[in-house]
Amino acid sequence: MDPRAFADDLSAKPDSLMRLAEILRTGDPWSGTGITRESHLVLLGMGSSHYANAVAAARLRSRGVNAVAELASSDLLPAITSTSVVIAVSASGGSTETLDALNRYASPAQVIAMTNVADSKICAQAAQVIDMSAGLEAGGVACRSFQHTLILLLALEAHLFGEPMPSDLVQRTSRASAHLIDTADTWLPALREAMIGPAGTHLVAPARRLSSAQQGALMLREGPRLAAIGCETGDWSHVDVYLTKTTDYRLLLFAGSRWEPELLRWVKERGTTLASVSGDVEGAVLSIRFPGDDDDDLRLLVEVLVPELLASSLW
Repeated sequence: MDPRAFADDLSAKPDSLMRLAEILRTGDPWSGTGITRESHLVLLGMGSSHYANAVAAARLRSRGVNAVAELASSDLLPAITSTSVVIAVSASGGSTETLDALNRYASPAQVIAMTNVADSKICAQAAQVIDMSAGLEAGGVACRSFQHTLILLLALEAHLFGEPMPSDLVQRTSRASAHLIDTADTWLPALREAMIGPAGTHLVAPARRLSSAQQGALMLREGPRLAAIGCETGDWSHVDVYLTKTTDYRLLLFAGSRWEPELLRWVKERGTTLASVSGDVEGAVLSIRFPGDDDDDLRLLVEVLVPELLASSLW
């Protein structure tokens, strides 16, 4: 892993996104996979791949599709039938647990691999391959590939419901990402001061964008090796609120959950240090915004860049 190369990987996000937007403009990557709304979809992955899978599966279930996301390391993988399609996601194409999970499924004909590395091990265990098209991540951290995974899974949703490929959304994601990168000098020093404390950093996001909190926390752990954890906004009041009473609690909130009022009540009462992303929140010492952040799909794809840039600056 290389901190300077990681910074370069982040800086390359806008250009990489524009290339992906063009790919989606010229075709549907899921065409020919045979997946329909009647398919039983099993999304497998580890780490950031699982974070993206979980959000995508929840979105599909909310629209009536039988989709689940499972950690590939689980000993309780779903049983598959003739309607099942396994989508195995691994940026490196070599995640040991994901390869092991595929060995436990009998028919490679039912497996689609999504990877950022052509001819990787996962490709040999799948009937079809979806290229993440994120380019080489020289820093050794799945940052662009995480974002591209989310986008391609949104493209799967569009494919299933006969909607246009999200090329315009990806273009807007590129422009918003460029804005955050270009303006980082104006908000990053204040974010470092507010969010890095003796008891670690806590990142909280709505369930529909939980991957932002999970991936953001992972970036702080994986790069600068700092204590960080991700939580869902509503669940926060049941599992994390207790720490606000006994620790120097630093909270980075991805805005937009209808469960925020309860969280903000505790934050105010206990003097928690709060910063927000993707919306203005009462009591925040810092609010980081970007063009179009009233669009929830755009938030999902862009906002994780804030903790990624924070991690990079501390590495």
